[in-house]
Amino acid sequence: QVQLVESGGGLVQPGGSLRLSCAASGFTFSSSAMSWYRRAPGKERELVAGIPSFGGRPNYADFVKGRFTISRDNAKATVYLQMNSLKPEDTAVYYCNTFLGIYYGARDYWGQGTQVTVSS
Repeated sequence: QVQLVESGGGLVQPGGSLRLSCAASGFTFSSSAMSWYRRAPGKERELVAGIPSFGGRPNYADFVKGRFTISRDNAKATVYLQMNSLKPEDTAVYYCNTFLGIYYGARDYWGQGTQVTVSS
């Protein structure tokens, strides 16, 4: 059973930092590209950052470049999102995502999400 479990969200002041974690299980994590998405109130879900399975360079949405860093620990089957210099507009529910192939139904898998609120 594929599972993605996010943690690390919370309330933080503007300019602060948070580190999100996504623990994965039920599939070969090291072979899977991983992504973070977010959905702000009243807005569509949007891609924040992605990281390939082996090597390669992560990709970032323009609105987080220079502030957020995605990383992964294949030994722990966990992907992280380090968020620095947070802004009120970063307030959203953040979701971990992976797309798995035919063996897993050729579909996207999502975690339950973790709330990030940036407010003074």
